[in-house]
Amino acid sequence: MRLPVFLFVLFVCFSGLQAQDKVLDSLIQKLSENSGDLETAKLYNAISNQYKYSDPSKMLEFGNKAFKLSEAKQLKSEMGTAYLNIGTAHIILGAYQKAMDNFVWAKSIFEELPKTPQTEANIEQGIARTLGYMGIVFSEQSNYAKALQYYLEAAKIYEKLKDTGQASKIYNNIGVVYKAQDETEKALRYYLKALEIQLEREDPNKGITQTNIANIYVKQGKLDEAFLYYTSAKSSLDKHPNVRALGEWYNNIGAYYMKREYPEMALENWQKAVTAFKEINDKFGLADTYLHLAEFHKNQKNQEASLNAANTALDLAVETNVLEQQVVSEKILSEIYSESGNASKALEHFKKYSVAKDTLNKENDVRKAVEAAMNYEFEKRELLQKEENEKRELLLKEEAKSTNLKLLFGALIALLLFGIGFLIYNRQQLKKTLTLQKELAEYEQKALHLQMNPHFVFNCLGSISSFIVQNGTDSAIKYLSKFSKLMRLTLEYSKESLIPIDKEIESLQNYLELEQLRFNNKFNFSITKDPKIEDDVALPPLLIQPFIENAIIHGVIPKQDNGTISIQFNVTNTSLNCTIIDDGVGINQSRKNKENLVLAHKSMALDIIKKRLEMITEATAKEAHIAIEELTEGTTITGTKVMLRLPLQYITN
Repeated sequence: MRLPVFLFVLFVCFSGLQAQDKVLDSLIQKLSENSGDLETAKLYNAISNQYKYSDPSKMLEFGNKAFKLSEAKQLKSEMGTAYLNIGTAHIILGAYQKAMDNFVWAKSIFEELPKTPQTEANIEQGIARTLGYMGIVFSEQSNYAKALQYYLEAAKIYEKLKDTGQASKIYNNIGVVYKAQDETEKALRYYLKALEIQLEREDPNKGITQTNIANIYVKQGKLDEAFLYYTSAKSSLDKHPNVRALGEWYNNIGAYYMKREYPEMALENWQKAVTAFKEINDKFGLADTYLHLAEFHKNQKNQEASLNAANTALDLAVETNVLEQQVVSEKILSEIYSESGNASKALEHFKKYSVAKDTLNKENDVRKAVEAAMNYEFEKRELLQKEENEKRELLLKEEAKSTNLKLLFGALIALLLFGIGFLIYNRQQLKKTLTLQKELAEYEQKALHLQMNPHFVFNCLGSISSFIVQNGTDSAIKYLSKFSKLMRLTLEYSKESLIPIDKEIESLQNYLELEQLRFNNKFNFSITKDPKIEDDVALPPLLIQPFIENAIIHGVIPKQDNGTISIQFNVTNTSLNCTIIDDGVGINQSRKNKENLVLAHKSMALDIIKKRLEMITEATAKEAHIAIEELTEGTTITGTKVMLRLPLQYITN
């Protein structure tokens, strides 16, 4: 079904809006009677939460009121809830960056709250809700890996709290994410898991989940199983009316009957879908239904009905500014006129279809680039917030230790046990020093690792600039789309100290394809992995790419003819080895070329990598080594070979 994923979490209770109005009236009445700060803040948050079913602007207004009062009175728990409500309102309003900012702050506050037997469950509930909404933001941006990460974390907390109602909603959203990635078996597993809980709880939204399951079975070609779930879904929707979900059900069952070759029943259900969507003025759903009808009448050779349906769908799509529906509408109109022999009209709509499709592709490319940048900012902000919290906690612990030590020294002096106390104190200080030294080493390695990101990004942006000059805007847009995919992968793993070797190979493959495109296939490449390398073998990210970049820019590109680059991964008992070989101009000639460049710049990559290898050696007590040599055959230079040896490390779960 086409409902956005967050609607299952936020707006599944349309049938209860009248009851919600009564709850709002009751809360507002209590607000006028109340005078305590804590109770007022709680009421503001409760009112804000109720407005998510009807008015996101009001939800934002009362969320801000709750936050201002909570901040002034230092009511930390209510501050966290206010941040959560404000972020939720921004999701509904489509302001994802603002939503994510508020969720990061909410999560930070909930995690800082002191846990007691009385408060632990509420705090964990707040953290789980925040993680779930973060998953929604990433899912809406098609960043499915991050969405799954946060959904699964939220699900673990709800399972621990035995909150089956919230867990079922998370399971459903996980199913939606897997379905979007065409992983139908995984999607089906989570839909069934959600439905099992909903059936036990008599959840009014079980019809939505049953429809989702039926759609999965249709996609898998299991039409008999699909019909059983469509039938159960209709029964649930009749028992718990939800007009939007019912309209989607009619659309889906209509498509099912077309697969079964029952056109009359398909038409009947699509006509019912039109009635349902008109009842709530759902123009998006109506446009979808009219597209089904246009295709149906076209196949039935009913040109007039097909044209009316397609034009109606197009008008609705233009009104709601849904490009995907405009593209499909124009394509169907072009096909209808073509089949009827009206070549001029067919050409007119085909041109409009082409323009709409190009606009949609360009918008998607730009959106992906913007989303990648937004995700990077989120990761950076989350890291800074985490480091700030750690510093604050460390300071509080140090203050507590200092106070305890003063009391201990006084007691020890009074009992003439200063010597024993002094030895204990020295042991504690030594342990603290060793811990701080270890933490310092870890932070130094993180800092060096983060230096690699801007270096890599600057080089990629330079490549894009060159590609625009050399190949023009259209080719540059394709290049930017590939670059966006590479940046999404790079940013996703840039904060990790280790990533799986398959992910590193995927990133290198993407990068090399970009450079091939940029230099008009001036070189070929191959990446091979020893079958002995296990899937959980890992290595630090952004360690190999600078050497491949040097092999391209300073090795094979200066050659007169085409070049070749090979990357090989193998293992020994204690080491992961990477060998990079190019048949370029060699080290000495490359240095001469650099000296002759007027705008030659100093590359930081090699120095940073050497420093990172030193830190890896210190941290693992195993050798991390790099060797670079020029390859020759007799007196002829045949290229360059880079050998990188790393400690054998594994991803830990």
